[in-house]
Amino acid sequence: MTNWHWQKLQDRPYLTCDLLSDWQHGFLTKHFAPLDPPQITQQISPIASSNQVKQVHGNIVLSPSETINASKEPETGLAMADGLVADSNHQALWVASADCNPILLADTRTGMVSAVHAGWRGTAQGIVGVAVNKLLALGTVPANLRVAIGPAIDGEVYQVTTGVAAEVCLSILPELQGAEPAQIIDQALGFQDSPLLPDNQAGRIRLDVRRVNLWQLRQMG
Repeated sequence: MTNWHWQKLQDRPYLTCDLLSDWQHGFLTKHFAPLDPPQITQQISPIASSNQVKQVHGNIVLSPSETINASKEPETGLAMADGLVADSNHQALWVASADCNPILLADTRTGMVSAVHAGWRGTAQGIVGVAVNKLLALGTVPANLRVAIGPAIDGEVYQVTTGVAAEVCLSILPELQGAEPAQIIDQALGFQDSPLLPDNQAGRIRLDVRRVNLWQLRQMG
């Protein structure tokens, strides 16, 4: 059984996962405001570089070295992406989330890590699979991967249109490409541990984005 634990850094609470106990990690809370990632990194590991991106709800995953030549947001100078994969030692990788899924991945053999921001749009575009494939290219094998999906909006309260639900679920039902949304939703509702729940409002359904990411990971082995 995987356990989660509340920790504190200078009296500020954050959450950790047993699966990633070999790595410094955490799902931070609003109590860390107004500190920014470089300031927090300095407190945790002064020798580490702080790496973050301008999140745009897509499926681009970059290494810190790739951010140098990537498209940048003019205001912040940050590369536009929704995930990071370490390509060297002593790199702190940051993503930010509210309702969306913060996902941390780590390889028990190589020690390589990744951090991903997966909202419904990024999940529909398979961003967690993009991160896994980048780790595979660095020598990871699926059996050595540990993945923690952090706190995100619960499927029981996340109401979306049937069109959005179908777009997201198509990522785990690629054989239904071109099918009507109703057909995609009906098939997804039939899954054991389905990512969908019915909704009383016409044209709406409840979507658990966490479970879609879990299904994508399972399908990748």
